[in-house]
Amino acid sequence: MRAFFLCLVSFLWLTVAAALAQTADVLPLTPAEHARQVAAFQQELNAEFRDSTRTPLPRAARKAFTGLSFYRVNYAACVRARFVPDSLAAPFPMQTSTTRRPLYRKYGVLEFMLGGKPRQLTVYQSLDLQQNPEYRDYLFVPFTDRTNGRGSYGGGRYLDLRRGQLRSGQVLLDFNRAYNPYCAYQTGYSCPVPPPENRLGTEVEAGVMSEH
Repeated sequence: MRAFFLCLVSFLWLTVAAALAQTADVLPLTPAEHARQVAAFQQELNAEFRDSTRTPLPRAARKAFTGLSFYRVNYAACVRARFVPDSLAAPFPMQTSTTRRPLYRKYGVLEFMLGGKPRQLTVYQSLDLQQNPEYRDYLFVPFTDRTNGRGSYGGGRYLDLRRGQLRSGQVLLDFNRAYNPYCAYQTGYSCPVPPPENRLGTEVEAGVMSEH
């Protein structure tokens, strides 16, 4: 009986250890490592805006561009989220800032704590990008929050994920990586409008800022 008990304990310990190993890479980062990763993201985004082949800025604004405005790095806005997949959702035409209606499908839901309350955001997958090998694993999280028009862009902001970031049903969701749609900088772009289900009833003071 003792041998059986010891084997059972060993099995349970190995099971727990395996689970911890699987989720170790989605545990929150240290503040220092998080700050370094956010700084790298900001530098990369600013480099894109300086690049004449990629920038959404109108020509008149490019010469004066010195960098985007960001909220201060907010460690509390990097949260661990539970991912609930949805493999049954049918494709739907997503509303944009123009008459264009690209097809997306619901990929799943992210459940997390933010501002002391449980929140959730829907994750979408573009059917158009499914045809592009470079972006086939791309996932899209458009959202609005209570800073829109009062510190951040009034039309909402976006977060990008890759399927490889979803591990053991979890993912680190970092709102410090929230960025504006191109419509925030120049008319003529067709930008997805965050669906009503992705309205966060709290202020998310993280990521890219905007004066309008």
